[in-house]
Amino acid sequence: MTKVIATLIAGLFATAAFAQTPATAPAAPAVVKAEAKETKAAAKADAKETKAEIKAEAKSAKVEAEAKKDVAVAKADEKADKADAHAKASKTKAKAHAKAEKAEAAATPAPVVTK
Repeated sequence: MTKVIATLIAGLFATAAFAQTPATAPAAPAVVKAEAKETKAAAKADAKETKAEIKAEAKSAKVEAEAKKDVAVAKADEKADKADAHAKASKTKAKAHAKAEKAEAAATPAPVVTK
């Protein structure tokens, strides 16, 4: 009976030792190449996507800058138009005052001087 128990114990130790050794199979070169190609393709796709995003951001920034420039030009034109209108109004008022003074001077008779 001791021989049977000793054999069982020895068998358990052998199985445990065999189960712990890693079973490393050599990687197939085709698998390694396929993984490398996949990694390379993913990197290229990421680079293209990033480049497209950068271009899109640059375009939108350019459009935004042009829009701001257009708004600034429109505001400047509006100010200039207001100044021109104000100047014309001042000129017209001055002419109207001058006409009114002439009309008033013509309406009042000259004083009669008697000696």
